[in-house]
Amino acid sequence: MSTSADATSPTTSLANHAYEILRHRLIMLDIAPGDPINEAALSAELEVGRTPIREALKRLERDHLVVSYPRRGTFATNVDLTDLSTISEMREALEPIAARRAARNLTPGRRADFTAAIADLKALEATDEQRTLMERDLDVHRLIYSSVDNPHLSETLIRLDDLATRIWCLVIPGIPDLVTHIREHIDLLEAILDGDEQTVAARAAEHVREFDKTVRSTLR
Repeated sequence: MSTSADATSPTTSLANHAYEILRHRLIMLDIAPGDPINEAALSAELEVGRTPIREALKRLERDHLVVSYPRRGTFATNVDLTDLSTISEMREALEPIAARRAARNLTPGRRADFTAAIADLKALEATDEQRTLMERDLDVHRLIYSSVDNPHLSETLIRLDDLATRIWCLVIPGIPDLVTHIREHIDLLEAILDGDEQTVAARAAEHVREFDKTVRSTLR
């Protein structure tokens, strides 16, 4: 039986650290789809033992970001564009719930965070690097998910958003005006600050539909 002490053990902490780093590299395609995962190299780079690396990879496999094969090793999963419909279907149902809860659960601290996020989005320029734009996109979604006060909902949405982000990164070269798509979050965040649950739900659903439409436009 695990205990609360186990949850905060040094190995668990190191595994969490490795997990966060590797997850970010995988969803941003810094580790390309299909690339092998070298446990020894990661262990040396991150200065952690092999056990935390393996624990992190187990979690990433549950997230569908890596896949392991007996006697072959572990690899970054391929980005399957045919998954877009099912991911969008789930997100269109759940993102409005998250947006409603974020609007309902505002605290002074969260209000400050949302206000700062809006300022960051307004400061974006078309000349900004794609990496910067994608990081802002991720930040917005993580901010909303962290405000829902429902760990099951936030964990599910993070996993779906991770998979959607991999698709997004893959098709970015075909998107002529990326900054405009990122700035579309501003209206959503402002509605959250207004506490308008009906409006935020509608805008969250529309954002998912627009994402799906934009991705599909690059595949023609």
